[in-house]
Amino acid sequence: MKIKKTKKTPTFRYGIEITKPHSKEMYDHNDAIALEMKRHILSEIHKAYSQAKGDIAANGGMDKGEKDLRMLVQEFTGYSFGDGYDIEEIKNEGINTLANVANWSLHESYGYICSEGIVPKLPMKMLGFDNVADDCWDSYWEFDSEVHPIMSDPESQK
Repeated sequence: MKIKKTKKTPTFRYGIEITKPHSKEMYDHNDAIALEMKRHILSEIHKAYSQAKGDIAANGGMDKGEKDLRMLVQEFTGYSFGDGYDIEEIKNEGINTLANVANWSLHESYGYICSEGIVPKLPMKMLGFDNVADDCWDSYWEFDSEVHPIMSDPESQK
């Protein structure tokens, strides 16, 4: 006797069906979220660089700016940048790496630097990357599933 397979009920987030492999809509959504993440990170890299150079004032002075720059860039490159590196080299390496970072890596790293208070939370999360342990850091998104204000307003979906 054969057991009939029942079709799994589709799951939706932000009005997008979650599929495996990712659908074009999921990729488009993730690319939009990645762009927003990169904008915030790039801003923080430039801010930390300016603080490290002494161009803008910072609590903790120039040392704090350099420490923040090194931490931010290390999160994406994996390099710890010893004392022999100039801060401009570190900044440039961070910008170049950020431009080419994969979305799954950005999803994980943004969560960490958000939990450190460096970048703000975003309204929505990337889709299809749910394997990160819940207790490793705070989530970087504010609204889950269909409770996002844009998704609950039918006029905004037209």
